[in-house]
Amino acid sequence: MTELSEMLAKFAAYSPHVDPTALELAWDFAAKAHANQARASGDHYLSHCAAVADSLLEWRMDLPTVCAGLLHDTLEDTPTTEAQLRAEFGEEITMLVAGVTKLDALKFESRDEAQAENWRKMLLATAQDIRVIVVKLADRLHNMKTLNFLSRDKQKRIAAETMALYAPLAHRLGMFKLKSELEDLSFSYLHQEEHAELSDKVGARLAESEKQLAAARAAMEKVVAGTNIPCRILARTKTLWSIYKKMERQGKPFEEIQDALGIRLITDTVADCYALLGVVHTHFKPVAGSFTDYISTPKLNLYRSLHTTITSPTGELVEIQIRTEEMHRSSEYGIAAHWRYKTGEHVKDAHLEEKLNWLRQWIEWLQDLNSPREFLDSLKTDLEFNQVFVFTPAGEVKVLPSGATPLDFAFAVHTQVGFACVGAVVNNKMVKLDHQLKSGDICRINTKKGSVPKKDWLNMVRTARARSKIRHYLRERGIVE
Repeated sequence: MTELSEMLAKFAAYSPHVDPTALELAWDFAAKAHANQARASGDHYLSHCAAVADSLLEWRMDLPTVCAGLLHDTLEDTPTTEAQLRAEFGEEITMLVAGVTKLDALKFESRDEAQAENWRKMLLATAQDIRVIVVKLADRLHNMKTLNFLSRDKQKRIAAETMALYAPLAHRLGMFKLKSELEDLSFSYLHQEEHAELSDKVGARLAESEKQLAAARAAMEKVVAGTNIPCRILARTKTLWSIYKKMERQGKPFEEIQDALGIRLITDTVADCYALLGVVHTHFKPVAGSFTDYISTPKLNLYRSLHTTITSPTGELVEIQIRTEEMHRSSEYGIAAHWRYKTGEHVKDAHLEEKLNWLRQWIEWLQDLNSPREFLDSLKTDLEFNQVFVFTPAGEVKVLPSGATPLDFAFAVHTQVGFACVGAVVNNKMVKLDHQLKSGDICRINTKKGSVPKKDWLNMVRTARARSKIRHYLRERGIVE
């Protein structure tokens, strides 16, 4: 278990001017509150609180967030009240702890309903303060790491929820390192045989992979050394889950999955990213069609990097990612990297504001869904990262989840366009309103004055926004409950 002294040292390393007294008080409070509790592993309960706080320290979160990590289960699992917590730690820390506290399960008729309401409560708290979800993700990470002590049924249920909701949410927030950890841990419980088999195969090929990676890295270092571009090079192999998904996607056995090798080039400026790309393509043969520029057009979760795939001197395919130090920190820690703490005030940058605006708008749409099952399904759909990029006739791009229809597109353009929609033309051809859109499609919505939403539209849309707007309209007129 991480000790208090280690925590204080870690916090001081990135916040030397912040008084850490609250951290010591939170440690003592959590130790007393959980004094007679143990985890399923037999470990003292404080070990879990410490592990959660430790992840938050790794992500360089501010003092109230780390304190909330230590205290996150006090309201849920001990007699501690919000009033007590507020008296000891003030409004800010209490609000963060309350945000991650589950509602009493006895209030609900089904597990579905309890799960949906807990997510709704947590997301509402997150819309007010993004740090709520960061604490919850740290909590889930440690729970997944200690899942082996629970029954098989609980393992499968918790792993399924993690794979469907927590890992995609980490992805949405740009926390790729965490997303990969959660996916691999879930994979090991949801597909035990496949995980074990793949783990053995990757292990057997590890020595060869490491040799190939070392050779590719050495060749890259030699090429970069001949330039004046500052650069550090990181080499990595793909995660088990990403290899498994690639096997599924391509319908190939493990032996035929070639590009499990990856190299990251990390430099100082955007200009040097493009300069390094030129160097890489000059000295190594790029794979046709593999280049993607996520710097000029960042992903929806604000991820930025240049991606290309090359053939190494020994014939292996190697994925290359080129980014600045700031982009690298962002891609590892996502929204946590955009949180800054200065002289007691929270300073939010444009990236953080953009993420928060997306989250707030999204929660507003989800609020209109009454059925717990519908709420969870919409949440899972909107968290999916398989997206399609569809253009308006004027060339404006709309990002939609895979499987989205012209109706989703119409509501993405404007609510009134959605309401008045009577048809759609995709790539100059008339299509039905439930037609599935593909990336690159150009979609024009035909509207008619006086036209209104129909009940069967609810079966045609994929996005929470469209579903919310349609349902709200129909409910006001008594067509649906």
